[in-house]
Amino acid sequence: SDYQQLGYNLRINLFQGGPLKTQTLMRDSYTPDIFQKAVIDPRHWHGRTISELGRWYEKYLLDLNVQKAMKEKYA
Repeated sequence: SDYQQLGYNLRINLFQGGPLKTQTLMRDSYTPDIFQKAVIDPRHWHGRTISELGRWYEKYLLDLNVQKAMKEKYA
């Protein structure tokens, strides 16, 4: 996430040498065999299919374009 990336960059800049390997709570909470058994289905991602995600991003980008156009028109 952006927050973790910012923290990582701050540690590198302030303390001259960030960790070579980052740890996450999820990786620390489960044994390695859980990740080996996991089956990744590219058509079903966290309960949403790719087409649903595509439609969501399409609406989101359309909304951003409308907001930008409204700013330019009324600013």
